[in-house]
Amino acid sequence: MTDPLSASDAQTLIAPLQETGWDFARDGRAITKTFVFAGFVSAFDWMTRVARIAEDKNHHPEWTNVYKTVTVTLTTHDAKGLTLKDITLAQEMDKAVQI
Repeated sequence: MTDPLSASDAQTLIAPLQETGWDFARDGRAITKTFVFAGFVSAFDWMTRVARIAEDKNHHPEWTNVYKTVTVTLTTHDAKGLTLKDITLAQEMDKAVQI
């Protein structure tokens, strides 16, 4: 099991992600972001790229897709909170937008 981040570590690690639209959710036990794409196919292409990354990391997002909008929440369920896995996957998601 991965240990949850302390509140101060979480704040430090999420600060750069907040500049790209991520923010805390669930009383700091998760992070969330809404991605908006040019259309449905672009959104789905991104989700497919991220699905492969998530599968490789064995860390899967909670997400919803409505047309061109994908809302993501990241938390580590077995740690009952935010871990480095969530921060890393958020960074990978942001990179995948630029591909």
